[in-house]
Amino acid sequence: MDLLALVGNTPLISLPDFTEGLDDITLYGKAEFLNPGGSVKDRAAKAMLLEGISRGTLTPGKTIIDATSGNTGIAYAMIGAALGYPVELYMPQNTSIERKQLIQLYGATIIETDPLEGSDGAYLEVQVRVAADPQRYFYPDQYNNPVNPASHYASTGLEIWQQTGQRVTHFITGMGTSGSFVGTARRLKYENPQIRTLAVQPASPFHGIEGTKHMATSLRPGILDDGLIDDVVTVTTEEAYATARQLVKRNGILTGISSGANVAAAARLAATLPRGSVVVTLLCDTGSRYLSDAFWSQQS
Repeated sequence: MDLLALVGNTPLISLPDFTEGLDDITLYGKAEFLNPGGSVKDRAAKAMLLEGISRGTLTPGKTIIDATSGNTGIAYAMIGAALGYPVELYMPQNTSIERKQLIQLYGATIIETDPLEGSDGAYLEVQVRVAADPQRYFYPDQYNNPVNPASHYASTGLEIWQQTGQRVTHFITGMGTSGSFVGTARRLKYENPQIRTLAVQPASPFHGIEGTKHMATSLRPGILDDGLIDDVVTVTTEEAYATARQLVKRNGILTGISSGANVAAAARLAATLPRGSVVVTLLCDTGSRYLSDAFWSQQS
């Protein structure tokens, strides 16, 4: 089995601590941190790069380039190393040191952008670079590439449907590119239009929930489909941090900040639901790439 065959088919983990006291409500986290690159972004990166190869737009000698807040960049770097393509990534300067180290270990090049501009600034700068030398690069453009959500329609959404025995009633997750939300929600609603699909949003434009956009104040991804958002649950940075600490200290699940936000929002949603509801969220990435962040030592 080759490396790319290991992407996907991640398990669901039951999270009973977060539904304690509720009557017959089930909450699952989909363990995307078990992908070979450590995050949900392996799915879209794999699909976009393989699609480029199949169409002849990613050819030997070209460099894979994109903007990233970290996880998609790690996936590109890993797959680029496996397939023999150089990788150049634009990312905010304040991205965690662990993510930068991982990308560099895979042999990719990092161009740091203004931390105050966040992932939007990296996105704008990479477009300028590609426009200046288009023949040199293969630019997947994860924010606007329909292959991104399509990869989750074909895999993540179908897996959740099958793994819950077709019992899932609610799906909730945060959005960066929006690909994992859009593709998964679209597939689940195809299987059962009654399934509710909800978006997690930071409570403020100024937040510390890595990889999650406050959409009202960010550049809108071209792949975002508002029609799939049945409701929005907001989460503060402090709630995301506290839940990430609870996941590791009480459940033995080391995940990142966006996973903490997802589980906090899913637990709040679960408390409002009728008996028999089955809620699924994404545990987006491993917490090992945030170990230098100070929030781990705070008291919950």
